[in-house]
Amino acid sequence: MFYGVVSHTVGPLLRALLRPKVEGRENIPAEGPFILASNHLSFVDSFVLSPVIPRRLWWLARAEYFELPGVGGRLIRWGMLALGNVPIRRGPTRAAVRALERMAAFLDAGGGIAIYPEGSRSPDGRLYLGRRGVAWLALKSGAKVVPVALGNTDQIIPLGTWKPQLSVRPTVRFGEPMDFSRYRDLPPGRARRVITDEVMQAIRKLSDQEWAGTLNPRADDE
Repeated sequence: MFYGVVSHTVGPLLRALLRPKVEGRENIPAEGPFILASNHLSFVDSFVLSPVIPRRLWWLARAEYFELPGVGGRLIRWGMLALGNVPIRRGPTRAAVRALERMAAFLDAGGGIAIYPEGSRSPDGRLYLGRRGVAWLALKSGAKVVPVALGNTDQIIPLGTWKPQLSVRPTVRFGEPMDFSRYRDLPPGRARRVITDEVMQAIRKLSDQEWAGTLNPRADDE
């Protein structure tokens, strides 16, 4: 109920303030499980993307976003929880595995989830190698992956400042759903790497970002 109230109040307010340009929304499945895999330019990405999704969505987001100090940090934490964000600590920890298992449960129930495969915001606007949680979820659930490219969100609140630039209009592009059932017979490690790379290349085509070719330096090693 709380999510419904927020989605019908805060959601329209965010759409009115940010005025995102949306392409390919018809690629979001009308029913059944799905995984949104998005590039990550700014901590406002979830606030741009969640309100334009026609279905309820659960996000996998860095735990640090829920621990920002002060009144502003508490408001951000409240907003992220209200929009369905689930905190995850990066790295091969039990907490990270539990977060992925929680997201898999949402998929098993026919829901939609979203994840940032890069693991953290891009420090320079380039697109980095994906981490393998998206592939783990796709293989475990059988859900299709919808690649997403966000644009201009890093200009709304640039790194190093908290002053919003609401004149900047973000873009959201949804690609065609990707089915990875053909990789189920591969060794798990190999399958996860291949799937992750294919997802990142699909995001790259949608976003036209420069390809970094390395892991995001802001994220911990897998």
